[in-house]
Amino acid sequence: MLPRRLSILFAASVAGVLALALLWPHHGAEAQGRLRCQIHVTQAQVPQSLNERGLIAFARRHNAQRLRESTEATLNERSWRANAVFAFNAPPGDLEFHALFYDITDGARNFIREMSVFVSDRTQRTVVHRISLPRPMFRPNRRIEMVVTVQRQEVGSTRFIIDGEEVRHSGQVDFSDEQARGRE
Repeated sequence: MLPRRLSILFAASVAGVLALALLWPHHGAEAQGRLRCQIHVTQAQVPQSLNERGLIAFARRHNAQRLRESTEATLNERSWRANAVFAFNAPPGDLEFHALFYDITDGARNFIREMSVFVSDRTQRTVVHRISLPRPMFRPNRRIEMVVTVQRQEVGSTRFIIDGEEVRHSGQVDFSDEQARGRE
């Protein structure tokens, strides 16, 4: 009879401990919430004299939904240049994070490129980084998703369109006299 009472008491104790563990507030990263990052991409010149709150406000006001292409004469030398402002809800706790670029024009994520971003201080919450999306790796008039990862965990993303001039083909073939002579 005594062993049966002990097993019932033990089972009740285990159930009570499990219930307390589920209801007890968690500490650490889960108590603060997951690490998140807001990303603002702007082609406006970022003022150097702004504090952290001012920088985030500036980035929100000048957030670009469409990036304009540079104006080099040759199409393959053009790129899309912008500033990315990464605003974390807490310090990422690492000196490096990654921005991954995907083409989402056709619906699915098609990986294009990865960019490493290094920070000088582990406690830094807001980072400004210059980005350049070069041709032919990036194609014009495409929808792009930029995803930020810290220690291989996605913490934020943003979407924008890159506008630019498409390569044009005239559709006409010129058979000049020089080409005709070469065949004879």
